[in-house]
Amino acid sequence: MTIKQLSIFLENKTGRINEVTKILGKHGINMHAFSMAETTDFGILRLIVSEVDKAVDVLRNENFAVMLTDVVWINCPNVAGSLSVILDHLAENQIFIEYMYAFAEGDLANVIIRPTDINKCLLVLKECDCNIQDKL
Repeated sequence: MTIKQLSIFLENKTGRINEVTKILGKHGINMHAFSMAETTDFGILRLIVSEVDKAVDVLRNENFAVMLTDVVWINCPNVAGSLSVILDHLAENQIFIEYMYAFAEGDLANVIIRPTDINKCLLVLKECDCNIQDKL
């Protein structure tokens, strides 16, 4: 159970992130979660959106470089230490996490994980009764 994440490569210049948000908004595509990582020359905007295929099409039509990636979306209680318990299980099973980002909604924390071994990660998460999401 994975979800699709968009990775958009952006030049490091003012307004590029806003261009993406305007295009998505113009086409009625909602951003549910996002993360921005940067290097010296470019940034990578990672997005979880309401309509993946439509978002890819409209962004590519506007000449953005877009990649799709499978990621794992989990929920855990939005309390101190709950994510640590999950990460302990993953570490104990030698699952390396390339990156992750999170957002909270009330009593629930939503975490997006990109592990190097997605299938093993899913098995471990299921074994420890983690709440894995597959729909927005």
